[in-house]
Amino acid sequence: MIYTILKLCLSAGIVYAVSEIAKRSVVWGGFVASLPILSLLAIGWLYFETRDVERIAGLSMNIFWLVLPSLLFFVLFPMLLRNGVAFWWSLLLAIAATSAGYAIILLMQRKALP
Repeated sequence: MIYTILKLCLSAGIVYAVSEIAKRSVVWGGFVASLPILSLLAIGWLYFETRDVERIAGLSMNIFWLVLPSLLFFVLFPMLLRNGVAFWWSLLLAIAATSAGYAIILLMQRKALP
């Protein structure tokens, strides 16, 4: 139970830290947010809990492929905002595009697997 609480607090703490850093500097906030901290934590926890290197390798590869569609969000969202689209519409459209990207990648993975 303590381990679960530690994982939760550490993950929440990272999100909090990024938002606080971004209030002071969007460059440093973006830098910290772009670090694969949560991925590294997840990989470390998975190794600690299972010692299953094949599962860890699979997680790492899936993180790689699923980062690609997430980039759609970070390109489309600021582009929409800068072109006068309201915040909530920009957010919704960027999330929709990212979701479509995820669906495409997941379908491609499903077809590639035996």
